[in-house]
Amino acid sequence: MRQTILLGALLGAGGAAAQNSAPLSSFEGQVIYQVMPDRFFDGNAANNAGVNKTDLRAWHGGDLPGLTQKLPYIQKLGATAVWMTPVYQQQAQNSFGTAAYHGYWPADFRKVDPHFGTLADFGTFVKAAQEAGMRVVLDQVINHYGYLAPAVREQPAWFNGKAECDAARDKDVDCALAGLPDLKQGNLQVRELLLGNARFWRDQGVQAFRYDAIKHVDPMFLGDLLSTDRAEGIWTLGEWYDADSGTVGEWQRRGFDSLFLFSLQAAMKGSIMAGQGLDRVAAVLSRQAELPRPGEVALFLDNHDVPRFAQGSLFEDVGQARTKYGLRALMTLRGVPVIWQGTEIAMRGGTDPDNRRDMRFEAQWTPQEKAVFDVAQNAIAVRKASPALSRGPLTLLKTPPSLDERLLLFTRGEAGGRVLVAWHGGKERRNYSVRLGSIGLGAGPGAVISTLFAGQNAKIRVSNGFLHLSLPPEDAAAFKLD
Repeated sequence: MRQTILLGALLGAGGAAAQNSAPLSSFEGQVIYQVMPDRFFDGNAANNAGVNKTDLRAWHGGDLPGLTQKLPYIQKLGATAVWMTPVYQQQAQNSFGTAAYHGYWPADFRKVDPHFGTLADFGTFVKAAQEAGMRVVLDQVINHYGYLAPAVREQPAWFNGKAECDAARDKDVDCALAGLPDLKQGNLQVRELLLGNARFWRDQGVQAFRYDAIKHVDPMFLGDLLSTDRAEGIWTLGEWYDADSGTVGEWQRRGFDSLFLFSLQAAMKGSIMAGQGLDRVAAVLSRQAELPRPGEVALFLDNHDVPRFAQGSLFEDVGQARTKYGLRALMTLRGVPVIWQGTEIAMRGGTDPDNRRDMRFEAQWTPQEKAVFDVAQNAIAVRKASPALSRGPLTLLKTPPSLDERLLLFTRGEAGGRVLVAWHGGKERRNYSVRLGSIGLGAGPGAVISTLFAGQNAKIRVSNGFLHLSLPPEDAAAFKLD
């Protein structure tokens, strides 16, 4: 017990679970597809108790057999890993008129909820995914139980109450998140329960964990949990809502392999979908030196907790066009792209639960949605085929001040394998000529180079000391330099 406390204290003070001798797990080069099983595909109608598809707050019938059946679709898109929101047994009753379809109101962490299927169904999915060469990422709840979980009545000592919250120095950790029963990770029984949960799911073949709401979890316990995961070869992804580069960097040093870079998501949504300056994106990218492992950072356009990316425009066609831009842009960045189910067809939706509408597949798509999917599929393929785009370092190029709001330039890779990336925020097709010296790029005269992305009319050429770019409106392009 004393050793555990000392390790936790070191981590809480900024030490790192990463300082042990275990090798670092890596997802660099992977593309993650996020699913919420209840809203993905119904593979077994026999487990549809309480399903009401007309109510976005009710169960909708999606399950593990359905996810297994749709693995070929995810493969077709090009993703190499599947992250699923929690599938363990949930509280049976509704809270606030909402069922626990999302998986974040657990009652038993080591059973599969009957709505999703059985533990055998989970094993079938993991086996099918791994045979397809795909990694499995499971969402782990470590902060709380569901509001009406039996453990709340049966084990009151496991939870922080009003007295603990009132006395707490760190209200985020010791007070309830959205009123959810807040676990005391410092309690020995709670600690062993949560460590055992991770061990249980590792034994089911899970290769990575996404840890929910880490801002609200005891950092001493987190350090011990991450150390154990790393020793077992598990890749860890933390969710700290609104994290910027500094927060991501701090938690990578403390032992997480990855966090979601919310500041980049906000900048991309503002610049790509809302027409704000690309200098917002450049400002985030300029902080990459704060990241100990920039190739592992999770990048995303949207997820189950924020409004849909395409919802950023009032007009569906504009949302679709700018989602194409966003998907291409996402695939040019350094890190681990994460695509929330439906973003690949520019699904719309506002705040929770509107952003969790049922997934629709090929037979239900409009021609415009199919066109968005084609762009997503091609952008992923281009990234996977290019070592520079999938794993290369990112070097931000300084554009002239007169252009920095509508033109973002950077390279990926190194000499002998570089790609030039250009994001263009202008609303019309434009030609630009930028002096090579002004952007820190050296290259001799050459032939016209066309974009790596299919169906896109974008090209560059170097001559007379200038980089000449011909770019379509509101899009991201990539050009192989050498």
